[in-house]
Amino acid sequence: MTEHSKKQQLLALIRANPFIAQQELANQLGLSRSAVAGYIAGLIRERKLLGRAYVFPDRRPVVCVGAANLDRKLRSLDPLALGTSNPASQSESFGGVARNIAENLARLGTPVSLLTAIGGDSSGAALLAHAETLGIDTRGALRIEDASSGCYTAVLDRNGEMVVALADMALYDQLDPAFVAARQAQLASAALVVVDLNLPLATVEAVVEHARRTDTALVLVAVSEPKMARLPRDLAGVRLLILNAGELAARVGRRLDDDAAIEAAMREVRAQGARDLVVTRGAGGVLLTGGTRGDAIERLAAPAAPVVDVTGAGDAFAAAVCWSLAQADGKEDQDGDLLRACRRGLHLSALTLGTDATVRPDIGPDTLAAIGAAATTLTEQD
Repeated sequence: MTEHSKKQQLLALIRANPFIAQQELANQLGLSRSAVAGYIAGLIRERKLLGRAYVFPDRRPVVCVGAANLDRKLRSLDPLALGTSNPASQSESFGGVARNIAENLARLGTPVSLLTAIGGDSSGAALLAHAETLGIDTRGALRIEDASSGCYTAVLDRNGEMVVALADMALYDQLDPAFVAARQAQLASAALVVVDLNLPLATVEAVVEHARRTDTALVLVAVSEPKMARLPRDLAGVRLLILNAGELAARVGRRLDDDAAIEAAMREVRAQGARDLVVTRGAGGVLLTGGTRGDAIERLAAPAAPVVDVTGAGDAFAAAVCWSLAQADGKEDQDGDLLRACRRGLHLSALTLGTDATVRPDIGPDTLAAIGAAATTLTEQD
């Protein structure tokens, strides 16, 4: 079958059912979902499709707002020696917290839009082209011709653990409150809005205020301890805040030396208005508010997983949590859904640890469906 005939068949199916899902198109045409997404992106560019009505109307998109970078990873071949040259292997991939979450969601079969900033360089063009092949809607991205796209460089030891990372994220300071105001319609139509803290404080505040005003489900994802200064003091309107223990300590301004201190800090931040918090602890699993015991804090153990590369594992966790919450889309059972979401997050994170890719390429719509309430839960009352 030629490329032209594939496009014609695709158009005929969409004309017959403008709300057909991409996976159903893939099944009927004998193509992969990513191939269908690529054809649809091309048809939109050719103006043969003027919108995205092929996504089921009861499956509103998840809108991811934040960083989309070129990621460089340098991995030491021997034990690292500081102050001298070390033999290493290198790789490049697409990254950025919001972009990584968006790619995971797209591969999991979720309609997703990415609101970010890219420069007028080859990296920016490649970032957008790659997103389009995955079916990610990038029409709301801010394009800044006289700037360089974001860049993140991580140095890993020979076991794949991060030693240090350097990030050029100044571009995202141009995602200001006016940017949010210009994209109110996209945010208001979302099943879920996910924001990383690479955005300026004023912009995060604008998104939180929008979520509060429109009752839009909002997930905030921390990116580093220094950027916790970009988290608003008033968290009313935030459905969920995802952060690690170091970032939580930065928020409350004190050391957190044990689980009791972490749990006290979680309750303190929750009292600032966020409905729920999830604190990730790597191989130590996660702590979450809500769960099945009201105000109690739940602990979930991380599944055992071989570690090839830690890069992207935290973003995979956040993506799976957001995927799970978006499935409910207003039909949550309040507590059980977050617990289930975190189990799914730990599962996808473990899968990602086992690959050197920032986003595991072989995940799909069925990857998380069976991961539910069967995993072991350890709580403070056990």
